[in-house]
Amino acid sequence: MNRHVLSVLVENQSGVLSRVSGLFSRRGYNIDSLSVGETEDPKVSRMTIVVSGDDYILEQIKKQLNKLIDVIKIVELDAEKSVFRELAMIKVNTTMETRASIIEIVSIFRANIVDVSNETLTVEMTGDESKIEAFINLMNNYGIAEVVRTGLTAIERGNKHIKNQIKGEEE
Repeated sequence: MNRHVLSVLVENQSGVLSRVSGLFSRRGYNIDSLSVGETEDPKVSRMTIVVSGDDYILEQIKKQLNKLIDVIKIVELDAEKSVFRELAMIKVNTTMETRASIIEIVSIFRANIVDVSNETLTVEMTGDESKIEAFINLMNNYGIAEVVRTGLTAIERGNKHIKNQIKGEEE
């Protein structure tokens, strides 16, 4: 199955997230990742939805989303024409013996330590999914207490703006 990243502009009002997720649930489609936030216009939110499926499933998802009154615009983002990022916070078990090596790895990955306790370090990092996965795999050697990830968020490269495109029309 192919992975697809949809950028969806929606009305920023209560119940929209529920209607969108309910659409996926009713159709039996799984959402691999979902992030939502207000845009430069406080009346509009952007959802970044990652789904897996063939072209037929993707087309059905887009058609069903377009039927929702709160949906303003849907664009499938191309990996080569977009910037994809994710935020992760990883709480790593540490001892006095392992702390220095963990801090060194954090530095190599250009991540930040946001909390320190006697037994753990909490690391914040942003990047593409492969960078975050690589860091988590290294930290597994030390023991991970907890991981929190935002899910993918994305924006098109260059001067294209999703808000300038007409609903239902894609490039």
